[in-house]
Amino acid sequence: MNELAKELNGILEKSSPAILSMLSDYGKKIYFPKGIISQTAEAKEKATRFNATIGIAKDKNGPLFLDSIQNFFKEDLPPGDLYPYAPSPGRQDLRQLWAKRQRLLNPLLKEASLSLPIVTSGLTHGLSLIGDLFLNAGDTILTPDKIWGNYRLMWGVKNEATFSTFSLYNDNLGFNLKGLENSLKEREGQKTLLVLNFPNNPTGYSPSKGEALEIRDILKNACEKGSTLTVLCDDAYFGMNYEEDCFTEGLFGLLQDLHQNLLAVKIDGPTKELFVWGFRVGFLTFGIKGGTKEAYEALSKKVGGAIRGGISNVTHVGQTLLLKALQDEKLETQIQNKVKILKERYTEVKKYVSLDKYADLWEAYPYNSGYFMCLKVKEVQAEDLRIHLLEQYNIGTIALGNHDLRIAFSSLSKSDIKEFFECVAKAIENLKK
Repeated sequence: MNELAKELNGILEKSSPAILSMLSDYGKKIYFPKGIISQTAEAKEKATRFNATIGIAKDKNGPLFLDSIQNFFKEDLPPGDLYPYAPSPGRQDLRQLWAKRQRLLNPLLKEASLSLPIVTSGLTHGLSLIGDLFLNAGDTILTPDKIWGNYRLMWGVKNEATFSTFSLYNDNLGFNLKGLENSLKEREGQKTLLVLNFPNNPTGYSPSKGEALEIRDILKNACEKGSTLTVLCDDAYFGMNYEEDCFTEGLFGLLQDLHQNLLAVKIDGPTKELFVWGFRVGFLTFGIKGGTKEAYEALSKKVGGAIRGGISNVTHVGQTLLLKALQDEKLETQIQNKVKILKERYTEVKKYVSLDKYADLWEAYPYNSGYFMCLKVKEVQAEDLRIHLLEQYNIGTIALGNHDLRIAFSSLSKSDIKEFFECVAKAIENLKK
């Protein structure tokens, strides 16, 4: 094992041994190299005469660039903030600004001891990094049964981990607290990666305030009985809650200081929060009870090393544009204006999807947030319905399993929602015949 990896592991063993025990074999071996990276950093500070360290083309005015590209950028976006490589963990000013925003929108984090967010190439990349750092082949991922399919590609296929699921909903159509509790009891004393994605993809469900507090208590009890938990809070749709009872802060705020055997991981970013899906910028933030600056820095260096060894660094252009946006005092108002549009679509879906005339055709899984809602269709197969809607009505939906049909109301205009469900109903009736 590399001496730098041993040094980082030693810091974790001293400051937060639970984190070290959670790491995969790769997670223990990875480190952030000193080589070219550190030599370039030293030269940037001291080489005032000539600097021949970094592999970009530049002159005395900054990086060389093409007018055909630069013409698309404003004057307040200088070439130096666009074309050079960004640091592997991301721009420091952007990381600090995102941390400030997290604390502003999540009062529970106001005084919390957390790692500085690390920039990832979108949320998917962040999720994949967590798999690499915390999962060995055969390790168990615990998650509700309604999940984003890409989890299985990242962690099941690539990391060769095993999924253990429990029903997302209980008999009363609330979050299945008992299912979570029983699943953790079955793994008492073991290491588990628990994934909690709210607002949920594909169902659009977020726990109530009471359910969130009970989730916290269940996890604390599991840790007190000897379990070691890495809890991944997939907050891709953070801030998009449409009912008063939703727990709006996200579970990370409840978990980041809960127990010394629980590492809370927040994966979030501007993808949905700032409506920039193609920018491919996300953030990873860590929190654990008693977490020290040294432990967080060691863990961050491991993440930085994994980024360096995988994609080198995240797009500088996307980071710079996001930084500028976060500095705009009008940003949050603009975000809320867009969320208002989504809430209006959500309200329109509620108005039509549960009409009595559709009761024999489907039932809607509980939903209250995010981009999606999910139908449990009756008497027909979801895949047959998806194909029929596509071929006969030119309507696109997503089939999940035998009877679940995911609908992204985020991409439907409010004025089209009534007609949309009328078409789905006709399609089901046609298939039944």
